[in-house]
Amino acid sequence: MDLRAILIGTVFAAMWSSAFATARVIVANAPPLGSLSVRFLISGLVAVLIARALGQSWRLAPAQARAVILFGLCQNALYLGLNFVAMQWVEASLAVIIAASMPLMVAALGWLIWRERIAPLGIMGLVAGVSGVGVIMGTRLSAGADPLGIVLCLLGALALAVATLTVRGASSGGNLLMVVGLQMLVGSLALGLVSAATETIAVNWSPTLVAAFVYQIFIPGLAATLLWFALVGRIGATRAATFHFLNPFFGVAIAAVLLGEAVGALDALGVAITMAGILGVQLSRRPAQRETLP
Repeated sequence: MDLRAILIGTVFAAMWSSAFATARVIVANAPPLGSLSVRFLISGLVAVLIARALGQSWRLAPAQARAVILFGLCQNALYLGLNFVAMQWVEASLAVIIAASMPLMVAALGWLIWRERIAPLGIMGLVAGVSGVGVIMGTRLSAGADPLGIVLCLLGALALAVATLTVRGASSGGNLLMVVGLQMLVGSLALGLVSAATETIAVNWSPTLVAAFVYQIFIPGLAATLLWFALVGRIGATRAATFHFLNPFFGVAIAAVLLGEAVGALDALGVAITMAGILGVQLSRRPAQRETLP
């Protein structure tokens, strides 16, 4: 792994993690599901236009068509929708820790349901990661964190983990940016319908809200996606996924700087343990991936 790949992976992780702090700003001033629906509508249309300009086709392979629907619903509507709703009541730093535990859920579900083997390093990482998340959640619950918000975050991460295990090979066949754009549009439609039925549209307009919304569209929404493709193209998906271990650190740090969220000693310990656990789980997958190469 060269220096450029390390730089790209680190910037990607920082962009991904920053979405939670800016989302907290949005949901404090606008309906969470309606805001997310509009964000995905704009991001999706921009992604589709860029994909068409790059010569990518509307015609998708069967696996990609399934991925568009499943990930559009599970990732964009359920995972992010539940997180946006939850962040009305829980801090961004707690939400990003739970979201970052998704690789741990993938490993656990793959072992329990799909009977996938986990190397000893992965088992140790899984135990450490769950323990780290538990330390943080216990600290925040004792400090008055909303249990419903935590449950929504956990359900969102679980939905994405199930989708990740269910749809395999969706990145084959090209048209990656087109696939992502269409997934965003599927999520936008689903969220828009739920928002229309359940939310009252009331927005407290301010320069801060507009800045946070524009940032969500172009940085976590589009720039991070393009960086992810660049990283996967440079070092492969398995190695690229290793950079997810940085998400807890960046998420907590950005929330502390932008929102003034407090970080205690137990929080720092939990973040460190969670990072080590995620890294262990991701590294344990690499040998198995290499063995399957032709």
